[in-house]
Amino acid sequence: MDGPLAAFIFSWRVIIREDSTAVSDYIADYIISRIKTFKPTESQPFVLGLPTGSSPEVIYKILVQRFRAGEISFKNVVTFNMDEYVGIPRDHPESYHSFMYKHFFSHVDIPPQNINILDGNAPDLAAECASYEARIARFGGIELFLGGVGPDGHIAFNEPGSSLSSRTRVKTLAYDTILANSRFFDNDIDRVPRHALTVGIQTIMDAREVVIVATGPHKAVAVQKGLEGGINHMWTLSALQLHRHPLVVCDRDATLELKVKTVRYFESIEQTGTDARTQGPPLVYRPRTYVPAPINISKPRQQPTPNDTPQKVPKDLRINTELQRQMEEEELTPDSMSSRLVDSAVGGFDAALRGDVSFDRMGARVASH
Repeated sequence: MDGPLAAFIFSWRVIIREDSTAVSDYIADYIISRIKTFKPTESQPFVLGLPTGSSPEVIYKILVQRFRAGEISFKNVVTFNMDEYVGIPRDHPESYHSFMYKHFFSHVDIPPQNINILDGNAPDLAAECASYEARIARFGGIELFLGGVGPDGHIAFNEPGSSLSSRTRVKTLAYDTILANSRFFDNDIDRVPRHALTVGIQTIMDAREVVIVATGPHKAVAVQKGLEGGINHMWTLSALQLHRHPLVVCDRDATLELKVKTVRYFESIEQTGTDARTQGPPLVYRPRTYVPAPINISKPRQQPTPNDTPQKVPKDLRINTELQRQMEEEELTPDSMSSRLVDSAVGGFDAALRGDVSFDRMGARVASH
């Protein structure tokens, strides 16, 4: 095999499943297997990068189910989310804070001080971005970064034309992204924020492993450009051609634009019994030496770490943790954040829930003061 295809097959791992449900099952199982193999501890946590959006929603539901079945714990997992809108309250139903607590964080045993999400309302957005990079560095870097891809090939909010050497920063959203996200704002594009904070391409590239989920025919062109095309800042997914351990898990519809020989190649790898989970990087704790470029910050904010639990949790955090009713199968009963946050403004939420639900009180996991 020669030509452009031969240039990337040594690093790309591509798993093809028949539908989006099978894709979500594979990725959830993959994440669980990586965390278990890593054997994280409080002092050496597994650092996981996470996305939002419709693609990972089912993945989070499966992870919650597996947690409730006792198959996985997130107690020694530290998370960093990819992005957040600028200018909307954290308790806005479409903020990424709300999304993550509603679909994942409120239902598992992750300590609140292990959760890192960009603050789109920070008084100094540049300082917030620099602080985020510093936090990642202090945890030794991200072990596995899960991400989606837009129809235009963007990852996180790194829109077409983004620098492939970019770090966490403020980004102006492209019209196509605003239009696509308007479905979450009653199809009113005027209500969609125009700016967001996002990790950069280089931030993602620094992760020791990157897993991309791509489902649906509307992602087919992006997958083709990312896998078969050249490295191009107009299709930021293509930057992963330079990553040592990229994995794309896609459904059959997302492969519609790929060459037949490309699809057959990756299918043949799996048919020979070579599971992608055996090809990832060694899962051993390796402190990173990367330090982000200095930015003039007069007073950087103190960020919580597993060894530095904040004494008070902000009282303005009011998040609706009621899950969407259209989700199939068993409904997840939310563990209200009021049960885990000290002096929470959503206190009393538990009383409104069914009496036969047993809650894991976050009070047992947050240091007393």
